[in-house]
Amino acid sequence: MAKSKNTVLIKLASTADTGYYYLRKKNPKKLTEKIELKKYDPVARKHVLFKETKLK
Repeated sequence: MAKSKNTVLIKLASTADTGYYYLRKKNPKKLTEKIELKKYDPVARKHVLFKETKLK
């Protein structure tokens, strides 16, 4: 299987300021706006909003 060259790796950082983050792939040609997802933060032990930030 060939890898897709259209996807980039992004970092979803927690808005609860715990330092926890998820990594996710995104196709910037199809999804141009920044991603905001409500996911589980195990440090805060609840569901919080995760916002897209740059991966260093």
